[in-house]
Amino acid sequence: MSITGAGFLPGIELSRALYEEAVRPILRDHYPGLRYAAARVGSGSEVLGFDTARSADHEWGPRLQLFLTAEDRARHGEDIRRTLAERLPKQVRGWPTHFRESTDPLDASGLMELTDGPVNHRVDVLEPDGWLYRQLGLRTATDRPTVRAWLAMPQQRLAETTGGAVFHDGVGTLTEVRGRLAWYPEQVWRYLLACQWQRISQEEAFVGRCAEVGDDIGSAVVAARLVRDLMRLCLLLERRYAPYSKWLGSAFAQTSAAESLAPSLRGVLSATDYADRERHLGDAYETVASLQNASGLIDPVDPKRRPYHSRPFLVLHAERFSHTLAQSVQDPELRRLPRVGGVDQWADSTDFLCRPNAVHAAADAFRRTVST
Repeated sequence: MSITGAGFLPGIELSRALYEEAVRPILRDHYPGLRYAAARVGSGSEVLGFDTARSADHEWGPRLQLFLTAEDRARHGEDIRRTLAERLPKQVRGWPTHFRESTDPLDASGLMELTDGPVNHRVDVLEPDGWLYRQLGLRTATDRPTVRAWLAMPQQRLAETTGGAVFHDGVGTLTEVRGRLAWYPEQVWRYLLACQWQRISQEEAFVGRCAEVGDDIGSAVVAARLVRDLMRLCLLLERRYAPYSKWLGSAFAQTSAAESLAPSLRGVLSATDYADRERHLGDAYETVASLQNASGLIDPVDPKRRPYHSRPFLVLHAERFSHTLAQSVQDPELRRLPRVGGVDQWADSTDFLCRPNAVHAAADAFRRTVST
């Protein structure tokens, strides 16, 4: 509940109200004829639809982005910010539009509070090219991403770019680029699926091997990693960008696979011995393998679990699915690459993935290494 007593309102609805009830009238009266887009996109749990009342304690509230052409932003940007600071209402739907800056260098989150003076608002005035470059490392909003660019864009950042809502687009660029980035080109998609199956194949036998030497904690940790990879695989199959770990389970719960697969995954995570862990993992493997077969992307592959060579561990041998998917990839650049995949299939540091320059540099360096 807000300090004014207002009940929780999903952040996207609150942003829409900010635009329609406050920002749009001000722009209409003070900047008639200005072409702009108004949206709530980018970082924030509300953009993914996962915000709750708890979200109000950290950079959540009546927030908005205004996208102008580069020329209009240079001409009007600062003036628009000042005008909004002076003329925005002090609250929208009971939530303050003023954000107090934190004095704690370790917690710079903005917190809403009422004010008698100008509003320190969260309406950002941007231009599409600059925002897209900071978000994904793409140079312009009009270029179509290359194969290399697609592999260097983390799924979380793609989810932030294509999620949320656009309330008005008088420029058209934002709507166009969001449509272009809505999902991977088919060849990239097939390659990423092959790489995700390859990740599973690399570790599926380790659950048993760890247990065999008495390392039950190690067995459980590897099993949990495989659960995570299966969840991300389901999201890939259903053409949904995977968010980072905080919201992975919430996103997975929205997939059509969740109802049938969740009991097995819970069984894996709650198992206290290897036999139960292996049994539940096998059930999960077979379910996801059947989903892959049902996708129609490849000829069906036998989805049944089987021994791991001569060792007494039951696995899927997920490399069978990886190989079949890789064989279906026709793009010559993708066919030359090892089955390592997109950047967030081989790196998961949030501090790294949120820095497009670092991500693109690392991806380029890796490609140079494997091509020599």
